[in-house]
Amino acid sequence: MTKTDKAARGAAAVDPARLHARRWWGLAAIALSQLMITLDTTIVTIALPSAQQDLGMSDANRQWVVTAYTLAFGGLLLLGGRIADRMGRKRTLVAGVVGFAIVSGIGGMAQSGWMLIGARAGQGVFAALLAPSTLALLVSMFPEQAERAKAIGIYTAVLTAGGGLGLVGGGLITSYLDWRWCMYVNIPIAVLAAFGAISTLPDPPGRADAKMDVFGAITGCGGIAALVYGFSEAGERSWGADRVAVSLSLAAVLLVVFVVLQSRLRSPLLPLRIVTDRNRGMAFGTVALATLGLFGVFLFLTYQLQTVMGYSAVKTGVALLPLVAMNVTGATQISSRLLPKLPPRLLIVPGLLAAAASLAILTRLTPDSSFTAVILPAEMLLGLGIGTLFVPTVAVATSGVDPRDGGVASATVNTAQQVGASIGTALLNTIAATSTATYLADHHGGGALRDATVHGYSVAATWALGIMLGTALLVAVFINADPRKPVAKEAPAEPAAQAEQ
Repeated sequence: MTKTDKAARGAAAVDPARLHARRWWGLAAIALSQLMITLDTTIVTIALPSAQQDLGMSDANRQWVVTAYTLAFGGLLLLGGRIADRMGRKRTLVAGVVGFAIVSGIGGMAQSGWMLIGARAGQGVFAALLAPSTLALLVSMFPEQAERAKAIGIYTAVLTAGGGLGLVGGGLITSYLDWRWCMYVNIPIAVLAAFGAISTLPDPPGRADAKMDVFGAITGCGGIAALVYGFSEAGERSWGADRVAVSLSLAAVLLVVFVVLQSRLRSPLLPLRIVTDRNRGMAFGTVALATLGLFGVFLFLTYQLQTVMGYSAVKTGVALLPLVAMNVTGATQISSRLLPKLPPRLLIVPGLLAAAASLAILTRLTPDSSFTAVILPAEMLLGLGIGTLFVPTVAVATSGVDPRDGGVASATVNTAQQVGASIGTALLNTIAATSTATYLADHHGGGALRDATVHGYSVAATWALGIMLGTALLVAVFINADPRKPVAKEAPAEPAAQAEQ
């Protein structure tokens, strides 16, 4: 096939009239693909105690059911973004969806703990393959600012809704069916997503010049995996544990080498121009820090409701739904409508402040706190704030990116979310555990453990509050992008200044 034929094929594949007619159905397929990923971040956690008992897993090995997924997913996202650029985003998304369904079926049929862990790692691999394509396709399908804001709002709502559905669905499935259905549920979702993607999404050809950058993949993906693993282990053990120190040190070395390599290679895995732009760099940081707070609060609210207040798994999932509902409201009814009219930071900063107000309420948490008077308003403020800030933040993170870098830019957004979730869970959990131990050392008698546990949650919420307020200040200073104004194209890097790969 000649270059002219390929160009004609690419133009036909992205015919504007056909793309315009099918764009919202295409968004539905993208949303289903993303739902499958986010659903599995929480649904398996709820089902883990039953799976552990059924498969005879030890307490030391059970964490790998969660860690294997996050390691593979977070570590391979950048490589998945480059594969999407090379092979074509539609093909990569469909391959990821189908592969995710297959390994989910294998996980549901697991006869041992390690078989389930292997399936979870496989889910992470295929999630890393399909996730970068979802956001990259969305951005290319909705070039007009108002529609793009609405589409990103729906996409963002699915991110949180999937987590909420996982909490409720995991409880219901585990209570009334079997934990294995928490894996099998991905199969019908994948069938719908794959069929929708094949029939509605554009299919522009990939770029043969998008090289894989083997050294970048080893150092970058290895560094991210070591970072995620280190923080995950810190949550289970302590910051002083040998494996935590070794893991975080290895991550630092690999990521430094990765940055040096990316500045010198002709076809880097992550072109530094994507993250060194002030607005985009701050947007990636905001995604990570906001996710840090969200996942940390999810964790503590779950324990507060179940351990302290005695809620069942199903009741806990239902009790957290207001957070999901307000997140959807903030994303689809506030940010999506206002983003075409306001600079992004005028939405991001208020969103961060709303989340901070939620955390301020949680700093006053006690064992006897009322759900309706304390936890419910904190949930609603957090959901509204996160939903409001994510849409403009993702818009800034993906705006002005050269189309050839779309997959990598989208992968970087997902990487920021994964790293933020891992760090948030480990960091805030460690702070809570340390504060609980300190409280117990100074207090004795009946109810001391219960009081100490909630004290730990409130101290962790205080740290998260400081992070949210600090992020709001940084956003106010560093983000000045305005989607209503045309974005200047970035000057290409001088080939002479780059080393051959």
